[in-house]
Amino acid sequence: MNSIAFISIGSNIGDRLYYLHEAVKALDIHDSIVVIKVSSIYETDPVGFEDQDHFLNMVIKVKTELTPYELLRVNQEIEHKLGRKREIRWGPRTLDLDILLYNHENIETKELIIPHPRMTERAFVIVPLEEVESTLEIPNQGKISLIINELLDREGVRVWKRKNGVGVYGLFES
Repeated sequence: MNSIAFISIGSNIGDRLYYLHEAVKALDIHDSIVVIKVSSIYETDPVGFEDQDHFLNMVIKVKTELTPYELLRVNQEIEHKLGRKREIRWGPRTLDLDILLYNHENIETKELIIPHPRMTERAFVIVPLEEVESTLEIPNQGKISLIINELLDREGVRVWKRKNGVGVYGLFES
């Protein structure tokens, strides 16, 4: 396990907590992925297409032996397995898994862009990412501590369930 990736997870259809939990579990049981850190869960206002329910969002840090493209395929398989349908851009979804960062790599292809192209504009990504890795420097963007201070929509991101600090799954215990 020699690569580090940060993945955002979001859901706003059905049992949102269930979808977050199943996504973290599916990533962690994969032979080539280990979840090493999770953020708290945040309830967030929708962005882009606003006529939809609030999201639950979180960010996880993983170690992986997968390439960025293999990790993307695993994320898409998990989304599909958990009922993700791509009907409206930025629309409602059971699950959304996005690779935010992969090591310090810059990738720009039709299939994948890393760092995630809109991550620094979205409080629902930056707030939990900063919680997971407060000293992070985002390639070509700067320190996360400075980026977070520039966000205009921070008030739309509220702690929904605080991480208790006990293991990866401590967040999901009753």
